[in-house]
Amino acid sequence: MKLSTGFDINASALTAQRLRMDVISSNIANAETTRANFVNGKFEPYKRKMVVMEPVKQSFSSVLSQQMGGKSSVGQGVKVTEIKEDQTPTKLVYNPTHPDADENGYVQMPNVDVMKEMVDLIAATRNYDANITAINASKAMFVKALEIGR
Repeated sequence: MKLSTGFDINASALTAQRLRMDVISSNIANAETTRANFVNGKFEPYKRKMVVMEPVKQSFSSVLSQQMGGKSSVGQGVKVTEIKEDQTPTKLVYNPTHPDADENGYVQMPNVDVMKEMVDLIAATRNYDANITAINASKAMFVKALEIGR
């Protein structure tokens, strides 16, 4: 195993969590946006976006060759596979004075729940902090290992 493997794994997680925080921030910023997309001559409200992550997978042949060579297989980190729209329905809010209200006075509002977004943001921030802590611990171990040689 390379010395930098731990850094690479944590760096991939930092990148993914940073993107997740950016998407959550976009969701919060657009929680009241009723004119996000223009489809078929009609405005649609903003749709909540979600980040989908999965582990970086090695090919079967590379894992097999590592095992046959007596090397242990180590994870490769995480990657963002897509940013998809949440398919939950939009909220109907009665506000007849709103410019986007229909003939009954209802406005289609985005499917963004700010409280849920804040919880997701806290989770992403904690995950980001945990990866920073892991990088700092790895760095401290390398420094101590170098001091042994003195």
